Amino acid sequence: MKFLPAQFFYFLRQRPGQLRLLSLARFLLLLAALVTFFSVAFHFIMAREGQSHSWVTGFYWVLTVMTTLGFGDITFHSDLGRIFSSVVLLSGVMFLLILLPFTFMEFFYEPWMRIQAESRAPTELPVRTEGHVILTSLDPVTNNLIQKLNRYHYEYVLLVSQVEEALRLHDLGYQVMRGDLDSPQTYLRAHADRARLVATTANDMLNTNIASTVREVSETVPIIAIANSRASVDVLELAGSNHVLQLGQMLGQALARRVSGGESTAHVVGEFDELLIAEAPVDETTLIGKTVAQSRLRQEAGVTVLGLWKRGEFKPARPDTELTAGTVLVMVGRQDDISRFDSLHHHETAQKAPTVIVGGGRVGRAVGQALLARGLEYLIVEQVPERIRADNASRYVLGNAAELSVLMKAGIMETDTVVISTHDDDTNIYLTIYCRRLRPDVRIVSRATLARNVPTLHRAGADFVMSYASMGANAILTLLDRSEVLMVAEGLDVFRVPVPRELDGRTLAEADIRRKTGCTVVAWQVGEETTLNPAPHVPMPDNAELILIGTAEAEATFLEEYEV
Repeated sequence: MKFLPAQFFYFLRQRPGQLRLLSLARFLLLLAALVTFFSVAFHFIMAREGQSHSWVTGFYWVLTVMTTLGFGDITFHSDLGRIFSSVVLLSGVMFLLILLPFTFMEFFYEPWMRIQAESRAPTELPVRTEGHVILTSLDPVTNNLIQKLNRYHYEYVLLVSQVEEALRLHDLGYQVMRGDLDSPQTYLRAHADRARLVATTANDMLNTNIASTVREVSETVPIIAIANSRASVDVLELAGSNHVLQLGQMLGQALARRVSGGESTAHVVGEFDELLIAEAPVDETTLIGKTVAQSRLRQEAGVTVLGLWKRGEFKPARPDTELTAGTVLVMVGRQDDISRFDSLHHHETAQKAPTVIVGGGRVGRAVGQALLARGLEYLIVEQVPERIRADNASRYVLGNAAELSVLMKAGIMETDTVVISTHDDDTNIYLTIYCRRLRPDVRIVSRATLARNVPTLHRAGADFVMSYASMGANAILTLLDRSEVLMVAEGLDVFRVPVPRELDGRTLAEADIRRKTGCTVVAWQVGEETTLNPAPHVPMPDNAELILIGTAEAEATFLEEYEV
């Protein structure tokens, strides 16, 4: 019962609500004046006909006629009285049966319902809100980021300018607040001065405007902006951005790291404090046919095999896991350990043919630059002539990659690796299936824009897939005071957590974390001292932090299992 009065008083406090109630009140006063006039006229005409009635009776007669009830117990006998009755009847039909319902709906019911709806998408956060993340747009990056923020129990708010869109997103489960993105008042009401960070992922011009506007409200809140153009980096920094992410460049470099180029050298794909996460193909090495235990990599090189990639699927390594052709090792160790692995198992052959890159946009060009830095040649297939740079035209093949003649010209039948880097996931899936059919043995590295399309690309035949959305979300999350999270590959993270209370003093063998959650303990850290590959029968220190690796599903299971 308290809800309705609260909503009513909230309605009264709103300026539009007050104006609409005033309009409704004016209509009701007009209607009351009309009823009063008809009641007075009723008495005068009745007196002229020689009839006498009370004022209550006159009011009663006017209402029964205006509402078309007309009980017939009080009637006029003269033509004037009948004309008057007709006027009252028609007035009642017009005012009570037509205008009153519409007026009530227009000036009270509809605004009331709108305010009730808008209360689900507030224009201001609670006064004590702090330590939250402010997001300024909903796109693949922020959508993926929101999932991770929820996983790690961070509060966030998504700013939306349009009421309808805000309500739609609220009903979908998003935490939204209405406000204009270029208004300082919006960020004041969002308490940007007490926020953990502001992330803006729209176009470069809007990101610049947002960063500048936020800086009017707070000089200290960290601002992370995404730059689509390299030329926008300086402008975004001048506008107040603390971190400017060139996701296209970052994604291109990540895809390039999956290109072997005919060498079996271990490629570092991530750093976690002093620990390095590296990948190395086992093709053309003495490791083929051996199990993880038989490889003796831990004893001879000091590296620990965390798992294996096989056609896009990551499998945790067990002692009896066999290393087969096409397998890529995922290892962890220090720099000296990785170097020892290379000295023992390095195998290099000359690059057979240039790497084929499909798509000459920002990501494709970044892949080419990264490969060139490693001394590897490449050819880019691009169907838009304007994207082909005159000073680098020899590294381009103009045409549609869906045409066999174009792929043949690019060297699809000779290359070791194809990198598919277009911005359209449907196109990437199509080309992956096409290239896999043409070359069953070729390594296919593909980009995905949306994280949900990663499994589809793997099913289509891609060996490795990296999504724009996941990379952006992880990059922002890393800057969000979570340096303890590292994305090794799509859906595979290295993360750090304090030793859960229920595991204090227990050994890894007793905890059996891998079986329960799917995560593997890589190391633990006490202060500045890191213990790599801790022995399974050594108790976990109470004040230690565990460093684990696992898929996104395994990580979520661990966090839920131990309520971290």
